[in-house]
Amino acid sequence: MLPMAINFDNLHQILRNLYAEMMPLCGDMIGVAKGVAGLGALLYVAYRVWKSLASAEPIDVFPLLRPFAIGLAIMFFPTVVLGTINAVMSPVVQGTHGILEGQAENVESLMQQRDDLERVREGKEWLVDDEVYDQQLSELGIMQFGQNIAMRWERAMYDLKMWVRELIQDFFELLFNAVALTIDTLRTFFLVVLAILGPLSFALSVYDGFQSTLTNWISRYISVYLWLPVADIFSAILSKIRALMLQQDIALLQDPSYSPDGANGMYIIFLIIGIIGYFSIPTVSEWIIQAGGGGGSATGGVNRAGVITAGLAGAAVGNAAGKAGKGIVAVGRGIRNIARRGSGGDDGGGGSPNGQNLATGGGS
Repeated sequence: MLPMAINFDNLHQILRNLYAEMMPLCGDMIGVAKGVAGLGALLYVAYRVWKSLASAEPIDVFPLLRPFAIGLAIMFFPTVVLGTINAVMSPVVQGTHGILEGQAENVESLMQQRDDLERVREGKEWLVDDEVYDQQLSELGIMQFGQNIAMRWERAMYDLKMWVRELIQDFFELLFNAVALTIDTLRTFFLVVLAILGPLSFALSVYDGFQSTLTNWISRYISVYLWLPVADIFSAILSKIRALMLQQDIALLQDPSYSPDGANGMYIIFLIIGIIGYFSIPTVSEWIIQAGGGGGSATGGVNRAGVITAGLAGAAVGNAAGKAGKGIVAVGRGIRNIARRGSGGDDGGGGSPNGQNLATGGGS
């Protein structure tokens, strides 16, 4: 679907390899976490045993097992904790990525079908096909100099318009991929930090007053892990919208007078919406699993960054498109004046191209 998708796929693969390479660093924190958890377990058990003895109550052994269970989780943290969570969440990632790939393949086939239809449109082949264009020019005689200039001008304007349109579209597709890479990079960074410092969070949860640290860490890790599936679903929705637009274009291209300029503009609008929407992925993932703590401020910062990025991109491209449009109009007027001067001395059959069908060369 996107011209630079292969390069960005390689960057996403690098991030996945980075996560796998950083996981052994959890072992460096396990030793520290075991010491912190051991001290916490001693205080935890001593306090509850002393309280039961002071109150002449029987000692409840089952709650005293909590520090030891957490200690076992710390000792085998990469395998028991991270391995279990990743094994459970991995099918979700693979399933959403399969949805995205299916939509992307559908879009590619529809784009190929649409390009084929544009090349065989009746009366417009010479604008996109070089052989037909050269044949049309070779059939024009010397007396049809004005029509020759007019055809060259229309072909040049068409090529320039397509170049500007593709430039703007490629820019927004590049920005769209860059935003997706930014989200994936932040996701990998957060997961690595949570994984490396996870044993310490588990150790602190042994102490009274910090018990919620354990559940907050698990919910936060799962919430960040879900950023990638949510992003894939979001991209699949945008691909589906693109597919529906292409299907509409294919149906309308049966009419030779139809010009698909508006559809490309709508596609750029949806890309801008997608850029803004990508920064709402952390919020959407928190709708799936509630993660407490200071995530609200971080999510708000990501959302504000998305709005600012999209606004700056839209302003820059709008300014460039406005200048390019003025240049096209100026060049078009100059070439049109030349065509009129050249056709002033022609006979009636080779006069001004106004009111003529340049594709067939016929008069009005």
